[in-house]
Amino acid sequence: MTQPCPRLLLAALRGGAGKTTLTLGLLAAWRDQGRVLVPFKKGPDYIDPAWHTLAAGRPSHNLDPFLMEGDQILALVARYASQADGLLIEGNRGLYDGLDAQGTSSTAELAKLLATPVVLVVDCTMTTRTAAALVLGCQHFDPQVPLRGVILNQIARPRHEALIRAAIERYCGIPVLGAIPRLKCTVFPERHMGLVPPQEHAAAQKAVITARDLAQRYLDLDGLWQVACQAPPLPQVPPLWEQRPAAVNRVTIGVIRDSAFQFYYPENLEALEREGAVLVELSALTDPILPPDLDALYIGGGFPETHALALSQNAGFRFSIKAAAQAGLPIYAECGGFMYLGETIQIHGEKFPMVGVFPYDFVMGEKPQGHGYTILEAVRENPYFAPGTILKGHEFHYSQIRPEPGPGASLAFRVDRGEGISDGREGLLYLNVLATYTHLHALGVPGWAPALVQRAREFKSKGRSSQKIRSLKENPSLGVPESPRGALSS
Repeated sequence: MTQPCPRLLLAALRGGAGKTTLTLGLLAAWRDQGRVLVPFKKGPDYIDPAWHTLAAGRPSHNLDPFLMEGDQILALVARYASQADGLLIEGNRGLYDGLDAQGTSSTAELAKLLATPVVLVVDCTMTTRTAAALVLGCQHFDPQVPLRGVILNQIARPRHEALIRAAIERYCGIPVLGAIPRLKCTVFPERHMGLVPPQEHAAAQKAVITARDLAQRYLDLDGLWQVACQAPPLPQVPPLWEQRPAAVNRVTIGVIRDSAFQFYYPENLEALEREGAVLVELSALTDPILPPDLDALYIGGGFPETHALALSQNAGFRFSIKAAAQAGLPIYAECGGFMYLGETIQIHGEKFPMVGVFPYDFVMGEKPQGHGYTILEAVRENPYFAPGTILKGHEFHYSQIRPEPGPGASLAFRVDRGEGISDGREGLLYLNVLATYTHLHALGVPGWAPALVQRAREFKSKGRSSQKIRSLKENPSLGVPESPRGALSS
């Protein structure tokens, strides 16, 4: 057994019950006390972990029983337990919500795997004693879940709090460790994919300070820490990655990382570095052109639709990506990055020119067009995954591709779960470019990083793109590349 590791998991009865605000407040309040906390988010999410990172002052990591194996989750948690005073995990959706009636991949199952005390956030809007019945139901639904306390949210007045507190402590036998009043203003504004990311929030640090002040005023910080200290030692498991010599033949991989493209799992970037990549952060909003010495490019998800005008106006950068793609540069793009590689992004009928590697428009809708976990099978030769490879990932997008790719379009995957691009297919191909709506996590798809780095090494050895990109840097108006429409047909 390893050394003790205080840890706590905040859960709720449903999504939108206030977990994130309380997680951020607790992270910031404990940080003010001098404690070093490593935050985690259960499930596939980029936005909440970005806020965690801001509040804790150190990166947040995802724990996902669908995308990862149990030993990988234990190893990831153990890795950071040795670097911190404690760990704080934010659950997702309701405590027992999972993929099926058995609660597979639920927050409750994660809590059991990690033997982590759970504190339940209860929205008390228009309820009193019934809140105790809900908590009691959670206790009895699965007695193996270590439910150790409750935080009340949306409290109307002191009498309301006193009644619910007395009922829970009498019938459930666990402490109430905080009571948050009904707030007149929203601390963290939301939009279609949840919270507005901190990269786009005009007063992100102020919002975290507000959450901290709420935690310091209304939460029992010492009581919550005592609950966290009830966690038993973590079991010993093999490390995430084996120790090996540093790579000799290093390659340079560009990562577009700005307020438009911000969705990257830390483990994905680390996996690329472990394979021998030197990562160079780029901005599609402000950089004039791709650096001429790149060996590959990784474009994650984000919100290109909220930055469509600025992205379209940076024509030199767009042209250089298209030129590099035509020169064979390995490019891997997910979701928002996929949209950026299309012909245009269309918002309320207005079209904004994008890179144009793929001759399709991405039309924004009012409702999600794909939302949830995905399972893909590679069915076509492509630069990164051998045919027959099964990939687990997730998708969440409001855009549709238009026109729908025809039967002859080069698509790499069959969709066994999820929506994909269209007609049960995913993953558009063009030379060494693969773009998909599905997000992957490197722990769940261990072959992804080695494949991208290997393609980068092959490209570097050929040295084919530098001159073409340099010529565009000297004169971006020269020869805007044509869309590779014909290349999409088999």
